[in-house]
Amino acid sequence: MSSNHNLKDLQWFLQTITMENQNLHSISFYLSQPTSHCYQETNNSININISKENHHHFSNLLTSLASSSNNTNPTLRNLEFHIVEWESQQVKNLGTLLNNHQTIKQIIFKRNRFNGKTMLDLSEILRENKVIKEIMFSESCIGSIGAELIASSLMVNHSLEELQIWEDSIGSRGAEEISKMIEVNPSLKLLTIFDSSFIAATPLISSVLARNRAMEVHVWSGERNGERSSKVVEFVPGNNTLRIYKLNLSGTCRVACSLGMNLTVKYLDMTGVKIKSKCAKEFRWVLEQNQTLKEVNFSRTSLKDKGVVYIAAGLFKNHSLQKLYLTGNLFGGIGVEHLLCPLSRFSSLQMQANISLKCVTFGGGGTRIGRDGLAAITRFLMTNETVTRFGIHDDESLRPDDFVKIFKSLEKNASLKCLSLQGCKGVQGETLLEIIMETLQINPWIEEVDLSRTPLHNSGKTIGIYQRLGQNENPEPEIDLIKDMPLTEPKSCRVFFCGQEYAGKTTLCQSISQNFSASPALPYLDQVRTIVNPVEQAMKTVGMKIKTFKDEDTKISIWNLAGQQEFFSLHDLMFPGHGSASIFIIILSLFRKPSNREPKSTAEIEEDLQYWLRFIVSNSKRAVQQCMLPSVAVVLTHFDKINQSSQNLQQTVDLIQRLRDKFQGYVEFYPTVFTVDARSSASVCKLTHHIRKTCKTILQRVPRVYQLCNELMQILSEWRSENYNKPAMKWKEFGDLCQVKVPYLRIRSRHYNKEAVEVKRKAIATCLHHIGEVIYFDELEFLILDCEWFCGEVLGQLLKLNVKKQHSSENNGFISRKELEKILRGSLQSPIPGMGSKVFENLDASDLVRMMLKLELCYEQDPSDQNSLLLIPSILEEGRGKPQRWQISSPDCLYAGRHLECDDSSHMFLTPGFFPRLQVHLHNRIKSLMNQHGATYSLEKYLISISINGIYIRVELAGQLGYYINILACSTKNLTETLRVIQQLIIPAIQSVCHGITMTENIIRPECVRNLTPPRYRRTQVASLQQLKQALLSLPADSMYDYQHTWSSVLDSGRPILQEGFDFARDLLSDDDFREVLHRRYHDLHNLAQELQIPPESNTEGQNQAVTLSNEAEKVEPSFGGIAKGVEEVLQRLKIIEQEIRDLKQEIQGMRYYEHRLLLELHRKVNYIATFNSQVEERKVPNMFYFVKAENHSRKLITTVVSGMTALRLHMLCEFRGQMHVVEDQMGCEMMQVDNMAVKALAPYMKKFMVMVTLALKIGAHLAAGMGQMIPDLSKEVAHLAGSSLLFGAAGATAAGVVGAAAIGRRNRSTEGSRGIQQDMKEAQQWMVDFLRERRCSTGKDIAEKFGLWRVRYRDNGQIAWICRRHMYARSAEIIEVPI
Repeated sequence: MSSNHNLKDLQWFLQTITMENQNLHSISFYLSQPTSHCYQETNNSININISKENHHHFSNLLTSLASSSNNTNPTLRNLEFHIVEWESQQVKNLGTLLNNHQTIKQIIFKRNRFNGKTMLDLSEILRENKVIKEIMFSESCIGSIGAELIASSLMVNHSLEELQIWEDSIGSRGAEEISKMIEVNPSLKLLTIFDSSFIAATPLISSVLARNRAMEVHVWSGERNGERSSKVVEFVPGNNTLRIYKLNLSGTCRVACSLGMNLTVKYLDMTGVKIKSKCAKEFRWVLEQNQTLKEVNFSRTSLKDKGVVYIAAGLFKNHSLQKLYLTGNLFGGIGVEHLLCPLSRFSSLQMQANISLKCVTFGGGGTRIGRDGLAAITRFLMTNETVTRFGIHDDESLRPDDFVKIFKSLEKNASLKCLSLQGCKGVQGETLLEIIMETLQINPWIEEVDLSRTPLHNSGKTIGIYQRLGQNENPEPEIDLIKDMPLTEPKSCRVFFCGQEYAGKTTLCQSISQNFSASPALPYLDQVRTIVNPVEQAMKTVGMKIKTFKDEDTKISIWNLAGQQEFFSLHDLMFPGHGSASIFIIILSLFRKPSNREPKSTAEIEEDLQYWLRFIVSNSKRAVQQCMLPSVAVVLTHFDKINQSSQNLQQTVDLIQRLRDKFQGYVEFYPTVFTVDARSSASVCKLTHHIRKTCKTILQRVPRVYQLCNELMQILSEWRSENYNKPAMKWKEFGDLCQVKVPYLRIRSRHYNKEAVEVKRKAIATCLHHIGEVIYFDELEFLILDCEWFCGEVLGQLLKLNVKKQHSSENNGFISRKELEKILRGSLQSPIPGMGSKVFENLDASDLVRMMLKLELCYEQDPSDQNSLLLIPSILEEGRGKPQRWQISSPDCLYAGRHLECDDSSHMFLTPGFFPRLQVHLHNRIKSLMNQHGATYSLEKYLISISINGIYIRVELAGQLGYYINILACSTKNLTETLRVIQQLIIPAIQSVCHGITMTENIIRPECVRNLTPPRYRRTQVASLQQLKQALLSLPADSMYDYQHTWSSVLDSGRPILQEGFDFARDLLSDDDFREVLHRRYHDLHNLAQELQIPPESNTEGQNQAVTLSNEAEKVEPSFGGIAKGVEEVLQRLKIIEQEIRDLKQEIQGMRYYEHRLLLELHRKVNYIATFNSQVEERKVPNMFYFVKAENHSRKLITTVVSGMTALRLHMLCEFRGQMHVVEDQMGCEMMQVDNMAVKALAPYMKKFMVMVTLALKIGAHLAAGMGQMIPDLSKEVAHLAGSSLLFGAAGATAAGVVGAAAIGRRNRSTEGSRGIQQDMKEAQQWMVDFLRERRCSTGKDIAEKFGLWRVRYRDNGQIAWICRRHMYARSAEIIEVPI
């Protein structure tokens, strides 16, 4: 409040304004006040308060002020009127005042009231006044009429620069009138409107933009009290920024239209304003026409695919826009594809349509990028040459594999500097992390990768990425500091005791501890036998136990892996990795239980030993940096209870020897089998010595560790002693300990690189974890120092949690995190003395949940959601007692199944932790399909049931020692659609959690799937997928479609479970698989045509298909080169066939035609070769013969003869023209031994004629010829003839055979005087005549008896041939028998 002496009466003011040289800047009038007085607020300003009773003084004051000369108040600038109800005379006095005082620049009306007449008078004053620069109406209720009058005056007045109308409802009518004024008024610099409705902003900002006015505009809307006011539009020409906060559809379209030719806006921000496709169409025109826009932000504008298509279309012609933000919208893969189209190149010759855009960002929970969008992104990143910043934000649709493709596509991108993937849920996984690091090594131009809020960043795994990018303050020292940390030989080694329950592991460990602790001065201690109560001896140890011993300067810890089934899932986690020093002792009991003397059978011991060997091998394949084979020794316990000369013991030793040979190359098997009495320290003396010696050897062979690890082992031990033997420590405590005790891990100053020190600390903690000194995971903010406490008390209690009884919700395997924490508190704070208090004294319930997640005792349904449900496998119930049936049973349903098992199942298996991981991983994949296809997902302990769009799938875990996966499907779709779901969704999910174990795919018998036959019966009812494809490849085309696979019967104690049966291959394979087989055949035959490269002759055949043999002799050169040319003409039809493929049957039909022509061609050429020398001894013996050798109750075709070969049998082919074939039940003639003379005569024949015969057989002619079981794998022989080693399958062998034949033909033509084919055939036939004469088989009767062939003459050309009985009767009209 002002003091009383500053208050003046109105007379004082009148006197003051008449005085000259007043330095008065501002006068404020306040009417309707309690009293009338003047108050000089400052030296330059006066406030005049007028009461209601003295209201007439206001007019007098205006008159007096107007009548005063301009010289008396030369500095007056501002007039303010508060709570004035204007009368016409007062307005006129105001006009006189303004005319007389040309220095007044600003007039403010606050809470004034104007009637129509006074408002008109005021507008006339403004129309005439050329001096006023600013005018403000605040809460003056001028309305639309007042706005119209003001606008009309400002159309003439071009001196006013600022117009502000606050908290007055001018409405759309008033706004339209002001917009018209803006179109003609170039002088207005600031327009501020506060209106009750936001629609008033549209005409105002539109006119400003359309006329390119450099006018600052602020439009607000809201209630009069201002509590809910919000900004609508803001345009600041100083920074060329237009921000639109709220507009309706028509307003947005109108603003878009005004931006087309605008030159003042460079930055357009419409975040949160809904843009429909109609508006987006207008913005397309804006982008095409506007040449000044640099940045556009359409985030959270609800843009859909159609809208983005319009935006993308505008980018094709835009040459100015540099940044485009589209995050938080609703478009999908189609929108992404169109958006990136103008920024991509689709061929090396195409120019990039838009080269101005430098930054593109999109994404959000509503954006579904999909497969098409991902393809567009990868193409954009591989081909774009201008964009420097690219962002995908908060995406939920892309998987880790998709981001792998994105980073792979960046390898050759030289323009992108920043890639932002913040908030993307798919940025996770070790594989993606490796790909990112590889990409950064290859692409040095990437300066920034923003992975904030991603699972990879939240898990703390992005430090290495940021180090590589150099984003930390001091990145180089950070990397060098880790590399420069000195290394040394590790001092600790772990010994893992593996074995089933009751094997004696705990007792053996106690006896070994006595050997370690025994003093040399007390040798009698070695003879002490531990006396154990029989009842205690029969008790099994619960949980894992760890005992530590000191051997000189080496620390040896024995990890007693629990033998109970419920602990097996933890064994994977405890398996050593990263080159950790460790050995494995497999302990086998010779008895079933120590409390009785019932010995184990050899089969039981083999099962136990194989389990642990396969467990070790399977996990060693998963382990990283496994620098050496696992060292394994076998111990047989309870040896004192058996007779050492027992036959069963010898069988056990032989069994172990066989398994040692079997696993050679997988583990390093110690040759000696230790037989001990676990209770006697003397009995285990040799085993103790082996452990000591092996540990020292292993420590010398494993990779070295950081020297700080050995120092920290002692420091941590001292810390535990000082802190009441605390078994766990927080990460902050570890940091404080390093700060005080370890100078090398100390933060040295306030500006020191703290991140680098943190990386070193984590590296040391991780190294301690690998060597077994602590248990530490980067995600968990604590270290476990007492591993025995952790494995025994904590994990032992966690595994025994009875969640099923306490879990009240539906038993589907999932439970909320809060509910699990509640159960943990209730279970661990149990009556067990000290248990609850000790655990929760060191760890919180949330810590235990995170620990369970890391140990895979439970799994998150959605890793990116902090409140995600958790899957606990122990909740799941087994469904063995439940009736197994399909949800649907219709005659139209089809059934299909796939059987997956380890490729090397004799050495590896799927470890117990595999199936729970698969349950969650597959659930996450199905979750994305639930909304699209109504997918359902349910779980049992060993079963996953899925329903997707009419396809019902069961994924079963089966098998005991060798686990395998069965995938069964019942579907209303066709077979191809059903198998695609299995092969594109289920099988990739299985392979992704196998961790390095290769799975082979087999087909399950459909009848087993339909009846849900138990797994023990269907184990033999599987067929290898690859073998079935190979079987189809070996068939001629006309047999492929009707090929049948035969199933054997299944009996159970003589009772038939499944009858014998068959299924067509087309009912077992999808169209995709079948086409793969056909395309492989086409590919092989196409390669044959390409390799020949022999141009067709000018006088091509085909004018007359029925060509006589005499004419054929004129056209075809009697050599293998001529045959190759004929084959080439047939092969050229391949391309035509491929172009006409329409469906599966058409493909097979084309293949049949193709192979039929090839077979006819070969028969025609072979027939000519067989008959061209018909005059040689008048064909007294057949020409076409072959040799067969009996091997293992089968016959093999011989293609080469070598001196010394024995037990061969000579056979002859029926020579009927065009139908050469093997004669069934032919006796043949035995050839005891091949001598040098026979080799000399037969070698050319075998090399040339037999290769050509084999060519016909390999492409399918063997079925017609009857030689199906005799065809050998001729790849080596044919490759030798062709001089080529590149053969692929049957068709490849065929190709090499023809190439070889062509090469021989060319060689024969180029060497004049060399032996031709006629001479070769003549010598071979002469050898045949002599051979048959020696065997007393020279007459026609003898040949008919042994070979089933008769000598005939063709009626049409008189040529001689030897044919079978069938052709004798079937073709009697064409031949005449001419016996010898």
